Amino acid sequence: MKISLYSIILTLFFVSSFQAQQNNTKSKASKDNTISTQPKLIVGIVVDQMRYDYLTRFYDKYGDGGFKRMMTEGFDCKNHHFNYVPTYTGPGHTSVYTGTTPKYHGIIGNNWYDKEIKKSVYCTEDSTVTSIGTTHDAGKMSPRRMKTTTFGDENRLFTQMRGKTIGIALKDRGAILPAGHTANAAYWFHGADEGRWITSTYYMSEMPQWVQKFNTSNQAQSYLKEWNTLYDIATYTESGSDENTFEGGFNGKETATFPYDLMALNDKNMGFDIIKATPYGNSITTDFALAAIDGEALGKDEFTDVLAISYSSPDYIGHNFGVNSKEVQDTYLRLDKDLERLFKGLDAKVGKGNYTVFLTADHAAVEVPAYLKSVNIPAGYFDGRVFKEQLYAFLKAKYKTEDLVETISNNQIFLNRSKLSEMDLDLYEVQNAIVNEIIAYTHIDKAYSGISMSQTSFTTGIEELIQNGYNQKRSGDVIYILDPAVISYSQTGSTHGSSFNYDTHVPLLLFGHGITHGSTYKKTHITDIAPTMSAILGISFPNAATGQPLEFVLD
Repeated sequence: MKISLYSIILTLFFVSSFQAQQNNTKSKASKDNTISTQPKLIVGIVVDQMRYDYLTRFYDKYGDGGFKRMMTEGFDCKNHHFNYVPTYTGPGHTSVYTGTTPKYHGIIGNNWYDKEIKKSVYCTEDSTVTSIGTTHDAGKMSPRRMKTTTFGDENRLFTQMRGKTIGIALKDRGAILPAGHTANAAYWFHGADEGRWITSTYYMSEMPQWVQKFNTSNQAQSYLKEWNTLYDIATYTESGSDENTFEGGFNGKETATFPYDLMALNDKNMGFDIIKATPYGNSITTDFALAAIDGEALGKDEFTDVLAISYSSPDYIGHNFGVNSKEVQDTYLRLDKDLERLFKGLDAKVGKGNYTVFLTADHAAVEVPAYLKSVNIPAGYFDGRVFKEQLYAFLKAKYKTEDLVETISNNQIFLNRSKLSEMDLDLYEVQNAIVNEIIAYTHIDKAYSGISMSQTSFTTGIEELIQNGYNQKRSGDVIYILDPAVISYSQTGSTHGSSFNYDTHVPLLLFGHGITHGSTYKKTHITDIAPTMSAILGISFPNAATGQPLEFVLD
């Protein structure tokens, strides 16, 4: 039987239409799946005091499962910076998770002068809560001084509080601020004579069984052992000599040289607190994080959980021994092993491809200025006592009083507003008089009035960074910046806090669910991390976020 040409054309039309409809359905399903599929767990890792060049300097000695795994499987932002000052631990952790700067989130330092109550306050102290897990006041902490939400908070709101958030760090501020206001828990390590993980009544009324079990396992005690180099110290060619004049060391040991007998030294170094100042602090943090994944059943249901881990030990070690020390190099080689152990644990417990990880730092650090001077690089030390004497002498000569200043804190001068009013002095005039005076002082590189920070919009340079760190309600009346590589610190060890590249340039590595493979030299900012995590989750950005999602890292 003959088939007409018309029938053939009609059949082809219906077949073609059906296939097109199927393709559209598949395409739509694919798009819907992309929108609805989220990681089971986001793990945020903040390494306290990690410079970007620790990735490249020690690269050849890292294994394949830690830092290198993140770089080979994920994305490396090589030009990642803080876009504000001061570069301290409290503001750093807060900015990573809120996606904004101290100008908005309010954590302007680890400590700052509270202009209302006229005294210094600590970023997480809270007298309204009590300690859980210890009778010491070390547990009287909460995130209440942080003004804005984190992406973990937004995830909790989005999931009707079903998605969990847990914060873990040796330092209270490293656990509390990243975890946010709605966290299920934040845990930090109390050393001294206890060596246990603690929390506060802000989160719970009693410690979970899994934490109690961990605290009675003698895990902390097991780390009071010898700290020697992971590999032959002769192979540590990426750092300076082991014995030099630029390092602090531990009480009870004459030289800051390997090995360190922690059991013998702990009595003279605040007991279990000595663990914090060694790579074993990173190890016990990893132990506890892996226990938390099990104990809190993270990544086990359809609601994304957030685990915020801060590795605090590198900061303690950097402050003690300095950027160029053998101790810092050994710390990062050992941290690499702990990261590998963490990632293997995530693979087994949550499933490879089911979690997303980012790794960054809360600030970097300067080379020891004494060392820099020894190799003819401009550097030095700022004497705050001399600065204060000069300033007070000026005020007495010009205004016949020294009572115009309430305090000097975090390179900011706080004026006595009541005294100004009593003497009928103009705030703007006094601020500018101080700026014009101190700019001539030794090691003062720049100075600005608080009014200029409030009324002028800066879009480039150090001025922009100062303004991003300036909170109108909490910051001071005059801000001053020290010369490059000049610090107010001891002659040994490294510190941080400035707007210079050695403090602002930190890693940003991302890998896992939703992350593509690659790298960029495009400048990215610390405030971009939280919006990027929010974009992966399809949730609201933190309520004061100023950063932007990094589209090029998303798969």
